Amino acid sequence: MNQQPLVSIIMAVKDTAPYLHACIDSIINQTYQNWELIAVNDHSSDATPQILQEYANKDSRIKFHNSDKPKLIPTLQYGYQFVKGELLNRMDSDDKMPDYKIQVMVDEWLKYGKGTVIAGGTEHFVDEGEVGDGFLKYERWLNEVARTNSHYQEIYTECVIPSHCWLLHKEDFDNAGAFNPLIYPEDYDLCFRFYRNNLKVVGLDKILHHWRDRSNRISRTWDEYKDNRYFELKVRFFYELDRDTTRPLVLWGAGKNGKDMAKHLLTNNDTFHWVCDNEKKIGKDIYDVRMQHYNEVKNLDNPQIIVVTASPDGKKEVKELLNSWNKQPVEDYWFFL
Repeated sequence: MNQQPLVSIIMAVKDTAPYLHACIDSIINQTYQNWELIAVNDHSSDATPQILQEYANKDSRIKFHNSDKPKLIPTLQYGYQFVKGELLNRMDSDDKMPDYKIQVMVDEWLKYGKGTVIAGGTEHFVDEGEVGDGFLKYERWLNEVARTNSHYQEIYTECVIPSHCWLLHKEDFDNAGAFNPLIYPEDYDLCFRFYRNNLKVVGLDKILHHWRDRSNRISRTWDEYKDNRYFELKVRFFYELDRDTTRPLVLWGAGKNGKDMAKHLLTNNDTFHWVCDNEKKIGKDIYDVRMQHYNEVKNLDNPQIIVVTASPDGKKEVKELLNSWNKQPVEDYWFFL
């Protein structure tokens, strides 16, 4: 196995001129030097193209292209055709890499080879003010997932591998569909495709990316990211990959999230037991489904359980209760947050 494989770093770039020097400098400063940067300009209106061209003129490892179509996924698709590396990584043009990032990921990948995705932790930063509380919570959760290597156990909770924190072989990426699906959020959809293809995810208990929090990042401004529960995406993959229709299905939770999830399950023409702990709702019919107390779950034969809770505390309480029954294996319940 090549001990110094070429790593192709793919980066879509749009109007990030204020941050671009710091971003590209952090790539140039990697201790691992056998990389190429495929930087693709997505119809920027600032100095982005000029900055990219300047770097490409100075360093032959940096390849500058202009996307033929607007928006993120078409830009990534366009750039992907120029990739020459054996291993792949993706970068966001307003972020920064710690100088050891690529070296650590390659070293770990070489222990396993094809069929493996290397993932790690992330750390947010801002130029002024403070990082938003929601991003800090997501960061802590992501880092715990990486530390405990629980990516597939937690995959229905939230995106378990952000777009900039994976490294894998090009052949595995192609088999998983590469950048082909026009589905947002594209990083979350990719995680499910890793899962579908039974790729082994190896998590590193190490910060591998410095993630910039800013008011105009697309996760804050695009309609595609507005409802960050992504129930439609999660339910689609649940029915494709995990639903066993020979077993009873339980929906646990009767709040807004529970009601929205119930609509998705009904759209899939599935029958389910709906349970909660709200005495005001127990015994009532909602969407023609009778609400039951959660203790009814103990009377079901080998159920699959979707837990829809609005808070980590609620998740912890339900998990402790399920574990206390000594009946439901962890692989038979999923938390949709």
